[in-house]
Amino acid sequence: MAEHDRPSSPVVHRHERVPDREQIEAASSVFALLSDPTRLHLLWLLAEGEADVTTLVEASGAARPAVSQHLAKLRLAGLVQFRKEGRHAVYSLRDGHLRSLVLEALNHADHKVTGEPWHA
Repeated sequence: MAEHDRPSSPVVHRHERVPDREQIEAASSVFALLSDPTRLHLLWLLAEGEADVTTLVEASGAARPAVSQHLAKLRLAGLVQFRKEGRHAVYSLRDGHLRSLVLEALNHADHKVTGEPWHA
């Protein structure tokens, strides 16, 4: 079998030790924040690159007060950060782990919605 014909092995990141209760609770709180469709959409937009509130409002279709409230929750949870650019607050994801998590969740959903075969 040619190298390009072989199924690729999934990349598995293993921690050296079993996660403790604090880590499980921290991960659970991230999933709770991801469970809101508007927040997930905002995080997906930010996974594509940083953006200001006006851009996020236009791209998400959500009302400005709702976007601001969701961003405040995400900021308090330490998932997003912002910097000031003049009078604008420009938001970005805090780290690449969250970007990967959001993109994988949406890839998973894509398979479920479209009926595409699941990866091994």
